[in-house]
Amino acid sequence: MTLDSKSEAFSPKRLARIGGIIYLIIIVFGVFGEIFVRNKIIVAGDPAATALNMLASPMLWRFGIAGDLLMHVCDVPLIVIFYILLRPVNKNLALLNLSFNLIQTTVLVANKLNLLMTMFLLGDAEYLKTVDLAELKTLSYLFIKLHSYGFAVGLIFFGFVCIVEGHLIVKSAFIPGIIGRLLQLAGICYLLNSFILILYPEQSSMIILLPCFIAELALALWMLIKGVDEPKWKLRMQGV
Repeated sequence: MTLDSKSEAFSPKRLARIGGIIYLIIIVFGVFGEIFVRNKIIVAGDPAATALNMLASPMLWRFGIAGDLLMHVCDVPLIVIFYILLRPVNKNLALLNLSFNLIQTTVLVANKLNLLMTMFLLGDAEYLKTVDLAELKTLSYLFIKLHSYGFAVGLIFFGFVCIVEGHLIVKSAFIPGIIGRLLQLAGICYLLNSFILILYPEQSSMIILLPCFIAELALALWMLIKGVDEPKWKLRMQGV
């Protein structure tokens, strides 16, 4: 089935609602990993305390990694849904948005290896006994730091996703423009947060990401509850 030849059988509103459910799942997994796992286990600037917490709750750490990976699996269908919904506005920009999104997801998936490495270093394998335990704890903490920077690198691409996606939503007329503007603000915040961490790490603060959470939650809820304005979407689709 193609959207062009069988448009009557295709419901963009239903697709948007499916996307809203997936988006909310992504948000839940993201909040779980950051707030209920890493924020609970990682002690800033203290490798020994962090290692102690990780060794005390190894399954929690593993569940955090698994949740992150499931979140990124959900990214893929959501990326496709956004491309289908937004391509009537501007096909080239929708493709650019898809490309930025895929790069972001690829970077973040690869970045999970850093969290796995922290567990390997604190394991009880025989070959680890040749290295001092304090050094292993420090190395484990360094991989956690590397993960935070890898996360920031991935969010640079997602910042551009939010800016492009926000522009397409503003121009669409079938999703409220205010949500598009909020998403563009979120994109700017993502970019600022990442480059501040890279250039001036001592000035970095997660508070700058609060508008991002509000914008993405608003978009997810709108997609789930309202979907899209089907007549306006189909009118746009006729021009593709």
